Amino acid sequence: MFRRSNKPRSQRIDTLIGGGTRIIGDVHFTGGFHVDGHIKGNVDAPPDSGATLSVSDGGVVEGSVAVPNVVLNGTVKGDILAHERVELGATARVAGNVYYGLIEMEMGAEINGKLIHESRQGARGQPTAGEAGAPEPAEPAASETAPPAAKAVRRGG
Repeated sequence: MFRRSNKPRSQRIDTLIGGGTRIIGDVHFTGGFHVDGHIKGNVDAPPDSGATLSVSDGGVVEGSVAVPNVVLNGTVKGDILAHERVELGATARVAGNVYYGLIEMEMGAEINGKLIHESRQGARGQPTAGEAGAPEPAEPAASETAPPAAKAVRRGG
């Protein structure tokens, strides 16, 4: 009936953290990264890489996540910054703020923090049409820049 066209392009898994694995430290990656285990550290990928982090029901990330696409069914204890898309499954738990371009959330997902929409950037970080034509601040009026004595004279006359 409905067709989802905004899915992340890559559902491929390049790196897998198994259920019995615990990593202490930051993780930097590209491509697809799936977590069944536990990561105590920040997880990030380049903003324009199209990378995807998926966290299964039993997976936990204790740290900030900065990845273009996030598919969460487990737990993140930290902020999530997803420039492109966030999918929160029914068993997703977030203790932190979620910054997103697009969001999909199933009933049952929990967020203990704020949902903050990030304006979408065009290709290669170019501003979208609404941002490109933003007017520059106007020059202050002469009465705002004149010395106090001149203001008094103008008001009286």
